Amino acid sequence: MSRTELARLIRERRAVKTGYNNKKVTKETVMQLLEESIWAPTHGMRQPWRFLFVDKDHLPSFAKKIASTYPEERQENRENYLNEPNAILVVIMETSDIPKQWDENFGAVSAMIQNFWLLAWEEKLGIVWKTNPHIYDEKVKDILGVKENEKIAGFIHMGYFDEVPEEKERIPLADKFEVFEG
Repeated sequence: MSRTELARLIRERRAVKTGYNNKKVTKETVMQLLEESIWAPTHGMRQPWRFLFVDKDHLPSFAKKIASTYPEERQENRENYLNEPNAILVVIMETSDIPKQWDENFGAVSAMIQNFWLLAWEEKLGIVWKTNPHIYDEKVKDILGVKENEKIAGFIHMGYFDEVPEEKERIPLADKFEVFEG
């Protein structure tokens, strides 16, 4: 792949939040994408990630369990929301009491997720990285078997798509770039 092709891929990638078709997202496909994605930069080769895959068949029970952690008046809304994608990949990262390692781990997980996103895009598998309040809830962590030294980095909602979402404007780089001059 040339730099031009890679730049095109980076620019064309979108978050696909809705409009998924009925094509099933399989464990095998997700594992194939992750096999390449985990080649992200990782400080000290800690590879601070692990994954929990939820396919369409298991999404209803998963959604019900996660929604049960919300106040009763919000549970139906959250259950419906978690049933929208065709699959969910829960990304779990190792934490650290050392702030530098915590930041390095989050950077590695973020890079890995970007790799996954780009590879999925090439397959017309749309994803969006969700960081809803439930990822911070201790009850959700218990439900998902998240360990004491781990945190949920996000729920990756997935589904194949037919229509590409619209491009959104970016702030010009010149507005975000400075040069240190002493």
